[in-house]
Amino acid sequence: MKKRSVAAVLLIPFITLGIYAIVWYVRTKNEMNALGAKIPTAWLMIIPIVNIYWAWKWSEGVELVTQKALNAALAFVLIILLGPIGAAIIQSHFNKLASTPAPTPAS
Repeated sequence: MKKRSVAAVLLIPFITLGIYAIVWYVRTKNEMNALGAKIPTAWLMIIPIVNIYWAWKWSEGVELVTQKALNAALAFVLIILLGPIGAAIIQSHFNKLASTPAPTPAS
């Protein structure tokens, strides 16, 4: 996972009216898929109701790459209820991963 500024993940979505948040979700999705997660296309994010399914799959990816340091239910609640604040919390966990050697992709 790429190390990113937690402050940027928290504040830039407000400045860009949410565009940076979408970019962050897509980039982290791609990084998690490279590590073995199975998150579907990010286009599902923009479809009402289906976006909840996509958020759950993204949360499962968080659980996989953080090796259950954040479980899927907690990651889901963080991004759904707290938005950029939850994203910043999750990014801090991703930054911890960036400091350690990357695990091999799951088969």
